Amino acid sequence: MTHSPLKDKTALVCGSSQGIGEACAIALAEMGASIILLARNADSLEKVKNNLPGHGTHHAFQADFSVPGDLESCLEKIVSIHPIHILVNNTGGPPAGDIRHAKSSAFTDAFRAHLLCNHLLAQALLPGMQEAGYGRIINIISTSVKQPLKGLGVSNTIRAAVANWSKTLAGEVAMHGITVNNVLPGATHTGRLTAIIGNKAEKNGVHQTEIEQEMLAEIPAGRFGKPSEIAAAVAFLASPAASYINGINLPVDGGRTACL
Repeated sequence: MTHSPLKDKTALVCGSSQGIGEACAIALAEMGASIILLARNADSLEKVKNNLPGHGTHHAFQADFSVPGDLESCLEKIVSIHPIHILVNNTGGPPAGDIRHAKSSAFTDAFRAHLLCNHLLAQALLPGMQEAGYGRIINIISTSVKQPLKGLGVSNTIRAAVANWSKTLAGEVAMHGITVNNVLPGATHTGRLTAIIGNKAEKNGVHQTEIEQEMLAEIPAGRFGKPSEIAAAVAFLASPAASYINGINLPVDGGRTACL
């Protein structure tokens, strides 16, 4: 790859005010892309935008993914800027909990915020990608699409739906030079991981350190991932070098997932 393989490309990164989304925005900007940040917290988005590297022109937009109509209105403004070549779908996961105790509203809320919003974004951006002859849709999901995770019942269900939506879409748009792939983070140092550990510790009446050690014991690498390591996989899939990779689930989990 050249020094700036994404020069003259624009990437829309969802959930980019913190964590994995922020790391993806930084990685793509380092590769030369102009970045459009999208999340709920306007103040955090401005801080991220002001610290993005590279020479591209960066923008920030505010939208609440729990309200698809809010996202649709925001998308009208975004697509008016110029065509977007790269879409990173990244939304905070549903609350933890056993599936047997989950309310039906938890499933519909998660379906709306994840699958429906991913779909709205893809539909809005695909025409521009097709016209450009270059498109990358990358969905940040979870290793649970390969191996369901205990205590994440709603998340396991919705993530699997997104993975199948993605695989279906990948087959429909490949002829236009557009790829659709999923990155599956394992346990990664983010606010969500901290919350999951805290919930498990409270539920079991133990210290958080005990839960951390149990989780680390399941990871061959012996540590939690860094957001930048997830972002590195996203950046590669967004690049011209990944043009013949389409419709895959790529775990980035230190070897935790037991199945192939």
